[in-house]
Amino acid sequence: MKVRPMRNSEVLERLSEPDNFENVTEEEILFLWQSFRSNGLSADEAWHAIVTGIALDMAFARSKNLPHIEQ
Repeated sequence: MKVRPMRNSEVLERLSEPDNFENVTEEEILFLWQSFRSNGLSADEAWHAIVTGIALDMAFARSKNLPHIEQ
């Protein structure tokens, strides 16, 4: 089965929808990395921005499931 690469607009539309960061594809990560690079970040800075975003998303997603305690 041949997989058709997504157009840049398709990637942006998909990422702008809520809850679509839960199943990010390798292609989307590479697109974001290239986008960051084209806007002036170094390769390392672009990679760190992506990793930081994923880590924050995971941390806040986990905190949504914790019980709220009112004082």
